[in-house]
This record gives sequence, C-alpha cells and structure tokens, in this order.
Amino acid sequence: MKITWYGHSAFRVDAGGAKILIDPYLTDNPSWGKPWEGPAEGVTHVLLTHGHGDHVGNAADILKKTGAMLVANFEVCMYLVGQGVSDKKINPGNTGGTVDCGGFTTTFVQAQHSSSMAGDGGSNVYLGNPLGLVLHFPNDKTLYHMGDTDIFSDMALINELHEPKIGLVPIGDRFTMGGAVAALACRRFFKFETVLPCHYGTFGIIDQNADKFVAGMEGSGVDVKVPKVGGSVDL
Repeated sequence: MKITWYGHSAFRVDAGGAKILIDPYLTDNPSWGKPWEGPAEGVTHVLLTHGHGDHVGNAADILKKTGAMLVANFEVCMYLVGQGVSDKKINPGNTGGTVDCGGFTTTFVQAQHSSSMAGDGGSNVYLGNPLGLVLHFPNDKTLYHMGDTDIFSDMALINELHEPKIGLVPIGDRFTMGGAVAALACRRFFKFETVLPCHYGTFGIIDQNADKFVAGMEGSGVDVKVPKVGGSVDL
C-alpha cells in the first residue's frame, strides 16, 4: 500500500488495483495549491468524509473527468449529482453501513463534527452526517480515515469491529481534536501499527505542525509517519 498526503485531509491510497482519493481538497488548498490532475491520475475511487468545502474540494471535476466511483453519504452523493456527477457512478451509504467498492469495502463510522455547504443568500445546505471511513482490503492492512472529529469513546467499538492497523488522524485543533487529544485517542482506543496526522498547517487558525501529536505518541510503539506535503509512504 502506498499513501500520499496532499496537505489538509487529502490522501491518495494505492492498494491492489484501487487508486483512491480521499477528501481531494487540492487546487484551493494552501498547502498543495497545484492542479488536481496529478493526484487524480488514474484514480478509480473518490471517497468523501463529509460535505465541507475543504474536504469535497475538487471532487466534482475529478469525478466527471475520470469516471471514478464516488463513495460518500447519501446527501453528499446527491449534492454532487447536482453538480453534474453521474448518478451511475455513486455508491452512497451512512453510519454503520458497509459498501462494496470493487476490490475493497468501505464502512461508514461515526465522526463528531458537522457537514454542510454554503448555499444561496448566506444559507447552508445540509449534507448529512459527518463520517469516518474504514477501508478493508482483501490482501492489505485495514485503514481508518477518521474524517474531522473529536475523540469519542465509541472509537473503542470501531477498533473492536474493524481492527484498523493504519490511522489517518486529524490533529489541528479548533475544528477537530488537537494533537495531544488525538494521541490519547490513538493510544487508548486503537492498536495501530502506523499513523499519519492530518488537518494541520493549512490555515493560520489551526496548529501549524504535528509536534504535539508526535510528542503524545512517544513511547506508544506506533510508527508515526509525518510526510511532507506531496510525500508518500509505503506500508
């Protein structure tokens, strides 16, 4: 499995025949700020944790260009169909459900956050429940993208049910848990082998580095990977 981080919560996961983009906030992402075509090359799936602009990002353009499968909650899927994405290419679900993505499955799990998009006249468009995503691969390790979330005790059930070995963990504070709390979540509720922090350094109002998280994970035995933006790790 190869995981590439594009800043914020945007990742590409290459595993088996699947080429997956998660939360592809790319062109307008201050950390990346480049065209989306490079990260999206050959993509087979686009997975979205929730309906905020800094997570949906370039999803509509990528999906229309590539014909990739969209995996997200029902409301986000329908919102993007309204943006011109084919309704034949969506694979919707919601909390607790599992969908077959062809080559892997995605289980939608709880996240403590919100989900909406700015509408006309200053209103917000409701876009369903925020989610975490658990990816099960037949011949690779299980990966858990937590989405945007705080710590919550039912993380213990997510670990019991799915036993994820790779965690993609938000640490930036203000809109998600901060680094110290994220480290507590990883240590108390999971038996990760590898974790990658995310959702930091993008904007001035969130934490600018992963130092608090790295410090909190010291002595845990978990391999903490902190790639540069655009950097990859092979697991």
